[in-house]
Amino acid sequence: MKYFLRKKIIQLLLTLPAVAMLSFALLQLSPIDPVQAYIGADMLQMSQEQRQQIAERWGLDQPPIMRYLHWQKEILSGNMGQSLIFQEPVTQVIARRFFPSLALMGSAWLLSGVIGFILGIIAGLKENSLIDRLIRLYAYTLASTPTFWLGMLLVIVFSVQLGWTPVCCAYPPGMSPDEVSIAQWLRHLLLPAATLSIISVAAVTLHTRQKLLEVMNSDFVLFARAKGESTWGVFRRHALRHTLLPALTIQFATFGELFGGSILAEQVFSYPGLGEATIKAGLGGDIPLLLGIVLISALFVFFGNTIADLLYFLIDPRIRNTPQSTAPTPA
Repeated sequence: MKYFLRKKIIQLLLTLPAVAMLSFALLQLSPIDPVQAYIGADMLQMSQEQRQQIAERWGLDQPPIMRYLHWQKEILSGNMGQSLIFQEPVTQVIARRFFPSLALMGSAWLLSGVIGFILGIIAGLKENSLIDRLIRLYAYTLASTPTFWLGMLLVIVFSVQLGWTPVCCAYPPGMSPDEVSIAQWLRHLLLPAATLSIISVAAVTLHTRQKLLEVMNSDFVLFARAKGESTWGVFRRHALRHTLLPALTIQFATFGELFGGSILAEQVFSYPGLGEATIKAGLGGDIPLLLGIVLISALFVFFGNTIADLLYFLIDPRIRNTPQSTAPTPA
């Protein structure tokens, strides 16, 4: 365990600077103009001297390498800069929007994992049956369905036509987060979480089905069947633990995709999370906020994969009993 944790810390220390450097370089090469984003519609009314003063105030007149080193120094001190759109520190913007996004992605992640695993098991045990074909059709269809399109479809059906769910937001308009009850919060969370979970079900379902078929056709399962073991007994005693580890792997590996899907889902539902902030920062040229969200998302995905590795130690005794071994990192 010490070897595993030491390796993970080294990976984190190497990953974050690489992500920061690459993100900073890509934003420098992009057509985003922070000065224009800050000035907005008054850009045409400002002189070149005024524009230069603003650039000097934000340090944008320095070479890119100097700006990067200054940004890294501020990051190490806990300062991610000032958001140009929200006119407040980036850390405050992220802190205010992180937990709504975490609730959305966490509920969608849990639902998609449980439902996808169950559907994959049913499809694998009923290979080539009608229910197997229906589940595969459902999974293949969802795998190619855009998140924003599904979100708009759910809004039209359940919010506009049936009136069962709110059209937007994380809580009723006009109310502060402190005034919202748990029932109101869950009611506004339902449709965005359903959109993300329905899309994410496909990968877990198909992966679990394929792995279960491989296990059920293996030699030790055929031997168990020859001894008179029932299909349910074979699955419960032999196949379940062999399909659980790959399912956990693919589920934790979807953290990055889940964050990307939440960006579109939050935009459709006007959900005040990191996804909506990412869209606003991109459209408004808010480079400090974009860089801060990139770093937070990288940490989010890294810790998700680390949790998956730790679960391997708890579930698979072969990994615990192997000296100086680490679980395969989900990719």
